[in-house]
Amino acid sequence: MRFTKRHLIFFVLIVGLLFFLSSYQLPYYIYKPGGADPLNPVVEVENGFTSEGDMHLVTVRGGQATPIQYLGAQFFPYTEIRPLKDVRPEGVTEDEYMHAQLQMMENSQEASTVVAYEAANANISIRYNGVYVVSVVEGMPAEDKLMMGDRITGVDGFEIKNAEDLTSYVGEKEAGDKITVEFEREEKNQTVTLTLDTFDSSNGKVGMGIQLVTDRKVEEHPKVNFSSGQIGGPSAGLMFSLEIYDQLTEQDLTKGYQIAGTGEVDYNGNVIRIGGIDKKVIAADREGCDIFFAPNENGASGSNYEVAKETAMDIETEMEIVPVDTFEDALQYLQNLD
Repeated sequence: MRFTKRHLIFFVLIVGLLFFLSSYQLPYYIYKPGGADPLNPVVEVENGFTSEGDMHLVTVRGGQATPIQYLGAQFFPYTEIRPLKDVRPEGVTEDEYMHAQLQMMENSQEASTVVAYEAANANISIRYNGVYVVSVVEGMPAEDKLMMGDRITGVDGFEIKNAEDLTSYVGEKEAGDKITVEFEREEKNQTVTLTLDTFDSSNGKVGMGIQLVTDRKVEEHPKVNFSSGQIGGPSAGLMFSLEIYDQLTEQDLTKGYQIAGTGEVDYNGNVIRIGGIDKKVIAADREGCDIFFAPNENGASGSNYEVAKETAMDIETEMEIVPVDTFEDALQYLQNLD
């Protein structure tokens, strides 16, 4: 068949359409089940003990949708499509969003280290240096006055050592109250006065409109090293703490089981709700895990545990779904395993 000019135009149009469908980014974000990888290569306590089984880091895959990905997501179960503005605030670049996620991962690793070392009676010390701004909420008082990376050291003349100090102080204020924030930006000390306001979706909660992480200097012995790469977010905290504890102590905490789970862990060992737990249950099941820990939220309706249990029933997994409110809950469950 002779190749004509019409054929060439048709071919170019097809190539252009395929390129558009596969590369143009829509204002939507797609979440789907990720992986459930053993934590041994990710977390290493110097001269730590080994175990027969594994703790698993469970992830959710996510990314801005192309047209073809958006269409495909309509047909796959446990694939979630969300408006981009609900995932990444307007004006925040992909690099800034990823930086914030990696900062939360770093904070999660630190919290899990503190929880595990204290539970194992291992050697650890903590020094507090203020709090860092991770993100600023659009339309709230801190917008255009504070920015990501600012280190807050005081409010109204009171020293701020950790995020809890700041949230507790602001929580006692009312909308319309003014506060003076002392912070460091690019090694320069600055102050700014903010008029507090209520969050639209927080039942009257008052704030500046910032997300924070505490700047702590944690020193532990033996040292623990993390190699989590570009995985972001705080939700691996519980599993990090269990893996660290397992390597610190001689008894095999896994007892040969493949153990997965999720949940942010704070410095007091509380396990906090996370997103995408249905997708994480599926990822753990695909990896053949035996046990999955889920945040119980003190038995609240619609808790992570309830969603995880429903998902497990839907996919007919034999994996045991275990509710936990604290690191200690998960630790005791594993210690009591046969």
